Amino acid sequence: MRGHRFRIQTPTLAIMSQDGHRIPVTIPQGAIVAVIEGPLDGNRLVDVTWESKTVMMFTIDLRERGACIDGGDN
Repeated sequence: MRGHRFRIQTPTLAIMSQDGHRIPVTIPQGAIVAVIEGPLDGNRLVDVTWESKTVMMFTIDLRERGACIDGGDN
């Protein structure tokens, strides 16, 4: 799923890692995120980029709250 981009349709939780701490952030409606690595199966966390930052999101949130806007490298 690397490279797939999603437009977030509902504000969604993400986790940012900073200085060894995990900080919850909200990805706003309309934001575009791109999957860095990993399959979108199960309930795993995957790394995505958002506004030039790397954050982690649950795959279920991407599937249920995001709309895929293009493909990527499968």
